[in-house]
Amino acid sequence: MNDPRSETAPPGAIDYVAVEESAPFQELKRTQRSFVFPLAIAFLVWYFAYVLLSSFATEFMAQRVWGDITVGLLMGLGQFVTTFAITMGYVAFANRRLDPKAEAIRDDLERRQGVSA
Repeated sequence: MNDPRSETAPPGAIDYVAVEESAPFQELKRTQRSFVFPLAIAFLVWYFAYVLLSSFATEFMAQRVWGDITVGLLMGLGQFVTTFAITMGYVAFANRRLDPKAEAIRDDLERRQGVSA
C-alpha cells in the first residue's frame, strides 16, 4: 500500500483512495482536526452562551458598562472579535503545520506521476 497507484486506477493515474488511506494523509487530517474540532466546540459554547444569556438573562445583558455600552453589546462585538481571532489563528497554524505536510504529499504524488509519465 506504499504506492498510491493501484490496479483500480487507470495506467499512469493516481489512486486517490489509496492516497487518502496513506499514513502521511491520515497524519495531515489528524493534525488539522486536532486544531479545528476543539476551537469549533469552544466557539459554539461561547456563541450559545451569548444567545442563551441574551434570551434568559436580559437584566445582566442590559447592564451598562460605560455610557450606553452594555454587557450584551460587548459580548456581541466579542463574537466578531473571536471569529477573526480564530481565523487568523487557523491561517497561522495551517501555514506552520499543515502546509508543509500537504506540500510533501503533493510533491510525492507529482514525483510518482512524473516517473510513470
